[in-house]
Amino acid sequence: MKHIKEFSRQADSYIQTNIIQKKVATHLISKVKNSPKKILDLGCGAGDIYNKIDWKLDKFIGVDSAKGMCNLHPKNNIVSILNSNFEDLNFQKKMLTKAPFDLVISSSALQWAKDIESLIAFTSKLSKNIAFSIFTSKTFEDIYKISELKTFLPNANELIKIARKYLDIDYEIKVYRLEFEDNISKFRYIKKSGVSGGEKKLTLIQTKNLIKNYPYSYLEFEVLYLYK
Repeated sequence: MKHIKEFSRQADSYIQTNIIQKKVATHLISKVKNSPKKILDLGCGAGDIYNKIDWKLDKFIGVDSAKGMCNLHPKNNIVSILNSNFEDLNFQKKMLTKAPFDLVISSSALQWAKDIESLIAFTSKLSKNIAFSIFTSKTFEDIYKISELKTFLPNANELIKIARKYLDIDYEIKVYRLEFEDNISKFRYIKKSGVSGGEKKLTLIQTKNLIKNYPYSYLEFEVLYLYK
């Protein structure tokens, strides 16, 4: 999968450029109540969630498909980091043997799921408590409109409906705006931040046209928070 290779290749620069993802992780942690002791983190990356936990844990399991990210995640006697795809059936069977969890959490990762409904249904078997942040279809909306490409990101309202089939959840939608000095900086950020996932859908000519003609000084991100 292209986005997994890109995350591994860009792991070090991702740590320095994932401004929005860090804000998202901070807000997601604020939704977590009751200081859960046993946590499963889907798409744990280099540790944005773990590094923000300020209570005592008994067990923390993180999983990420990008080996480069797993290598950067903090590790100790209560932390286990698995280099695996969270949609892999063998991984899911293994997690079922370790359930229940006090919390299943995922920050800025579930938008990559091939079958997000099946994944949410699976998480409902692991815990009654979830905290998810998901980049949704209005992220980079202006870029998609200008380039006449279809976004690969899921629709927020559709995700809410899916989640409520399986979990008693609350939700919040937040829009973030990140300002840049010039268009080249915007597209460098997209490439290094991981939000694009390394999917090269624009031709060279389309990319040059966007860099030259993109009319806004910012990039916009829409994030859906699902939590219980």
